[in-house]
Amino acid sequence: MNIGILTAGGDSPGLNAAIRAIGKSAIRSYDMQVIGFLDGFRGLMQNRIVRLDPDKLSGILTVGGTILGTSRDKPHKMDVGGTEMDMTSLMIENCAQHQLDVLVCLGGGGTQKNALRLHNHGFPVVTLPKTIDNDVWGTDATFGFDTALSIATEAIDRVHSTAHSHHRIMLVEVMGHNAGWLALGAGLAGGADVILIPEFPYDVNVIADAISVRRGAGSSFSIVAISEGARPMDVHLQMEELRELAARSEGDAKKDAKAALAALDASLEGNTQRLAGQLQELTGLEARVTILGHVQRGGIPSAVDRLLATRLGTAAVDFIATGERGVMVATRGGQTVTVPLEEVAGKRQTVPHDHRWVQSATTLGVSFGQ
Repeated sequence: MNIGILTAGGDSPGLNAAIRAIGKSAIRSYDMQVIGFLDGFRGLMQNRIVRLDPDKLSGILTVGGTILGTSRDKPHKMDVGGTEMDMTSLMIENCAQHQLDVLVCLGGGGTQKNALRLHNHGFPVVTLPKTIDNDVWGTDATFGFDTALSIATEAIDRVHSTAHSHHRIMLVEVMGHNAGWLALGAGLAGGADVILIPEFPYDVNVIADAISVRRGAGSSFSIVAISEGARPMDVHLQMEELRELAARSEGDAKKDAKAALAALDASLEGNTQRLAGQLQELTGLEARVTILGHVQRGGIPSAVDRLLATRLGTAAVDFIATGERGVMVATRGGQTVTVPLEEVAGKRQTVPHDHRWVQSATTLGVSFGQ
């Protein structure tokens, strides 16, 4: 049996651990042949491969990033010479050329959708959930999240001293796209006073009041953990109206609604900096911003991420050997299971309002800006 592997979307800690687990278990347990496609679906289209033999898989467990490289290209919307083209058929031909029995795709929500497209076009796929955002539907956790969570928490820990010394409001922006897991977890673990996430649209006046109350109680500084996808309530309501309009419209009206939604989303760039200025004006306290950005993706993966990636990778090979196809290998309730890609693709796992982390933060008096 022959297996192909690719990594797609953003890089994430634990990818190399997963590649190693898939490759070594496939070779050692089932005498399978394993190849990797370089740079995600683009490398699959261009038929750029590397043989994943034991030597190639050695020494990569603790290495960040991915030895295969990655990209955000989509099989059905590939930029070829400046023209957007559907290259799905060519990708399937390349898989057939290497006599692959299955393609293993490691990625987040977008990768799950792209893998399902390949599967629906007749080529067998199996996926693993990776992303620092922890927003892949159908699994309790994604590998990459724990490492990013630790980095974000450490950053919040480090701003405490300067916030206290200078009596400042410190805003720490973390990644997470449109899910608040990173900001919520790091904010709670790092002792943030305010946590702003996409699932809880905020009112800047409520945040300012919470900070003023802290100041009145003798606390001369405040820490705000904010997700890159957090947004003010008024913008949130406008976006919801545009989504509803797009959903019930057709033709040009639908296009116009989607264009307006995209423009509104783009207007949120620099939102954390604007919020800092607003809070400084409303509270009279100096406000400073720290944006962590891609530093959260880098470095040595945590033990938790290595273990999860290894467990999912070895389980994926066992599932492949028993004939499983068109599924994502996930962790649920401590068990390793398969979830049909049809159930995963197009969905996002966001923070429930009654999640235990939210409940703990509320009990501690953390403000969500509502």
